[in-house]
Amino acid sequence: QLACCCGTAACSLCCKCCPKIKQSTSTRFMYALYFILVTIICCVMMSTTVANEMKMRIPFYKEMCKGIQAGEMCEKLVGYSAVYKVCFGMACFFFLFFLFTIKINSSKSCRAYIHNGFWLIKLIVLAAMCSGAFFIPDQDTFLNAWRYVGATGGCLFIVIQLILLVEFAHKWNKNWTAGANHKQVWSGLLALVTLILYSIAVAALVLMALFYTRSEGCMYNKVLIGVNGGLCLFVSLVAISPCVQNRQPHSGLLQSGVISCYVMYLTFSALSSKPPETILDENHRNITICVPEFSQGLHRDENLVTGLGTTILFGCILYSCLTSTTRSSSEALRGIYATAETEVARCCFCCVPDGDADAEDHIEKRGGQTVVYDEKKGTVYSYAYFHFVFFLASLYVMMTVTHWFHYESAQIEKFFSGTWSIFWIKMVSCWVCVCLYLWTLIAPLCCPTREFSV
Repeated sequence: QLACCCGTAACSLCCKCCPKIKQSTSTRFMYALYFILVTIICCVMMSTTVANEMKMRIPFYKEMCKGIQAGEMCEKLVGYSAVYKVCFGMACFFFLFFLFTIKINSSKSCRAYIHNGFWLIKLIVLAAMCSGAFFIPDQDTFLNAWRYVGATGGCLFIVIQLILLVEFAHKWNKNWTAGANHKQVWSGLLALVTLILYSIAVAALVLMALFYTRSEGCMYNKVLIGVNGGLCLFVSLVAISPCVQNRQPHSGLLQSGVISCYVMYLTFSALSSKPPETILDENHRNITICVPEFSQGLHRDENLVTGLGTTILFGCILYSCLTSTTRSSSEALRGIYATAETEVARCCFCCVPDGDADAEDHIEKRGGQTVVYDEKKGTVYSYAYFHFVFFLASLYVMMTVTHWFHYESAQIEKFFSGTWSIFWIKMVSCWVCVCLYLWTLIAPLCCPTREFSV
């Protein structure tokens, strides 16, 4: 009965009706829950609506705030500075585990047992670290220094996300191309999906040109839409060029279609995040230009839009954190790709877990849910790398929730309001994504002595 607190099976106290789960999956799931919990707390701290509701509905609110030394109205527990401190505690938690789990190759070592268990104790340690950050002396110096650390780590996490996207595109094409060598149906699927991807990219480009530009003004929008559309065309031509095809026969339009769609998404997201441009009309009134006229109606219910958008955003963050710990993704981050001959074509190619071959041989039941001990022969993923990715994700959450460099006016209710810092971060991310994909295409030409397989 103490498995939840000290055991290595994170889900062994769940009910018997739950499907069986691997030990490596349950461990990553528990750390993801910790991450989600702290992220929700950060969002609450940035919400003026929640702060006002607490003042109105909680009895003795003023006395409670004074009792915990959080200010007369708990002003020390809200705003960007509070989020910085909480995320500092979470980042320290994951960074310490990163140092603690370096070079763990066996799941039977003492450090591996600590990584896979002691959940209640680790939750207490995480809470203590987040709380202790509020007692750091010289808060102004700490916040100024930590802001630049957060910006650096957040940008590095964005790069990891982009590398994973490029790796996903290559993995998709590699898997379905392997199937096309045996069955023609995979060739048809490749052609159909490629056509759909390019149709979406072209439609997005046309719609942005219609709704985010006008005959006078909107120069930023016109230039960026044209440049990003040209980049998509350029990478598509490079992907099917003879010199690239000779060196990389598996390079094709599917990967460039995925990249083009993502570039169009980032372009749309950046244009939506740009501060609105205003001009004087004939009646000398300020009117907003370079945005769709119907967008005002879509943002009437700010809480609904913010809640849905925030959920999608942090879902993508969790996907990046958990996906980057698989063997293929972590190898791709080091520039290593598996050969196509080892691939078995499947529709859900990205959902195949590690260690399926011998997982069924090590099944034990502790408590209710069946736990598959898939790490009997060794670790399935890099523990240290797993914690390092979550460390960077903590910094990325901190910067995102506090609107990056517009932290003083940040509110969760205005999460999607336009700021120049968010606009340029998304645009630079778009260009970095294109550069990373181009590098995977031209790297074999630049380094002919090195073996590449994508």
